[in-house]
Amino acid sequence: MRILTFAATSSSKSINKQLASYAASQLDNADIEILDINDYELPLFSEDKELELGQPYLAKKFIDKIATSDALIIAFAEHNGSYTAAYKNIFDWASRVNPKVFQNKPVVMLATSPGPGGASSVLATAISSAPFFDGVVKGSLSVPDFYENFDSEQGKIINDEINERLITAVNNLI
Repeated sequence: MRILTFAATSSSKSINKQLASYAASQLDNADIEILDINDYELPLFSEDKELELGQPYLAKKFIDKIATSDALIIAFAEHNGSYTAAYKNIFDWASRVNPKVFQNKPVVMLATSPGPGGASSVLATAISSAPFFDGVVKGSLSVPDFYENFDSEQGKIINDEINERLITAVNNLI
């Protein structure tokens, strides 16, 4: 099984990237590719830019990465209760290449933050909108208080209850 995983943020020190990587590592016998959305940086989407540029190569490449995967694990960072600008921009460009961005792939959607909310607002938005973009949400989890529940040195969740919920969500991809 080929799993594409990424954090929906451009942060080089993303706690969501740590979470997504850990989640993917819980799948045995999976071929895991960790994507960095910084590799897909494009001008800010607008209809004017689309007329000028057409469908940029990087937007097509992002869609192709999804197409060649069997499943997705995405961890959403939350900026002011919503998607990061970096993710929203690549998603907007990609949706012009293929409006069914997720291409009927099974998806596990995750989110975390340093605070007690665990980026649950953006996660709820992502889950509710996924079907409109042909995403089949198989599981989701918001991890609150990241630094209290995840050991970055060991690269794993240290809260047993949260860890079990994550493993259950990820195993739904199989």
